[in-house]
Amino acid sequence: MNDVVLESVLTCPHCGFAKQDTMPMDACQYYYECSNCGALLRPNRGDCCVFCSFGTVKCPPKQLRACC
Repeated sequence: MNDVVLESVLTCPHCGFAKQDTMPMDACQYYYECSNCGALLRPNRGDCCVFCSFGTVKCPPKQLRACC
């Protein structure tokens, strides 16, 4: 069984600020507010969540190859 990575570094596409955050294990996170510039991040088209779009690690459901 593969270990699921819960920590990911999100990088704001607006200001470039990067912050490590913990991903929820059982859900996809659709919104994330940048703590530097206040921009509300949303997933890019084709991605299920902000971690898949802007994070260094894909979300847990994607890591487990589950549907988001």
